Amino acid sequence: MMPFISQSALLRLREIYKPGTRVELVKMDDIQAPPPGTRGTVRGVDDIGSIMVSWDTGGSLSVAYGEDVCRVVSEDD
Repeated sequence: MMPFISQSALLRLREIYKPGTRVELVKMDDIQAPPPGTRGTVRGVDDIGSIMVSWDTGGSLSVAYGEDVCRVVSEDD
């Protein structure tokens, strides 16, 4: 079961993961997930806290709040 996200946590996520932010996947428990280390560009954060990402590999599977993990990266990383 996915955890409930508070309004303050949702606002914090939207501040960190603004559209255009580059991220790297750390962990995602989904058979269709890209491999850890895959990078992508944030499209936004939905109302349940999922980070919507366009992965460089062509997929668009969202990073689920409280379940999956990604980190912000810079192009220099």
